[in-house]
Amino acid sequence: MISIETLKFFLYWGGIILFLLIELKISYRPASVSKSRRWLANLPLAIVNGTIYHACYFTLIMGILVLTAEKELGLLNAFSLPLWLKIGLSILILDFFIYIWHLLNHEVPFFWRFHRVHHSDMNMDVSTSNRFHLGELLLSGLLRLAVIYTFGIPLIAYFIFEILLNLSIQFHHSSIRISPIFEKVWVLLFIPPSMHRIHHSVKIKERDSNYGVLFSIWDRLLGTLTSHIDQEQIVIGIGSHRKFDRLNFQNLMLMPFTRKTR
Repeated sequence: MISIETLKFFLYWGGIILFLLIELKISYRPASVSKSRRWLANLPLAIVNGTIYHACYFTLIMGILVLTAEKELGLLNAFSLPLWLKIGLSILILDFFIYIWHLLNHEVPFFWRFHRVHHSDMNMDVSTSNRFHLGELLLSGLLRLAVIYTFGIPLIAYFIFEILLNLSIQFHHSSIRISPIFEKVWVLLFIPPSMHRIHHSVKIKERDSNYGVLFSIWDRLLGTLTSHIDQEQIVIGIGSHRKFDRLNFQNLMLMPFTRKTR
């Protein structure tokens, strides 16, 4: 019988392949820089980061998930709730804290040093969903541990959330031409590519908004939503990192330790 972790692995890479094939067929916009060279930077980040993150956190996260279940620790275990409700609440809780973490990555200069690796991509496609610095991922792992322990997140809820999160990130980073009607309906609850494309704008005011990862409700409730931006006028990337030749794998790994920029 296939394990949840194996299923998560195949769905992750299956999503990358699926969205890439759709992009090649119905791309939202033509590439302004070399797609192959971007992928040669973004994919190694995914492989290296994923391997190290898994080595550092998989056993810890599994241990906390098992411990909270066996000892009935955490706020969700303080109440007699059916499993389906615990799963639903867990997904909302995890997504809310990912939203807060994302916001802090923009507002706290130390965190931004790492997060700007993600935003330095000069085009946006499904490979951008892999473009994160190892330092950011390792820090985010500490948040996951804290949330799991504090709320007593069930194991099944955590892995369902991780699968949904990965597919959502891949989808809203994808350069896919989507029906405007579909996007208007989807954005009521979730994150469509047009909403997240604004978040990747070189304009700081636009970039510092639309922090949602799975649900769009947090941006609506907390006043960080930006909409009604002309999508054709959005320039992707960071104004201080416009030299494409310097955005290779090695320089992306060193970027957090270079000069401070916005």
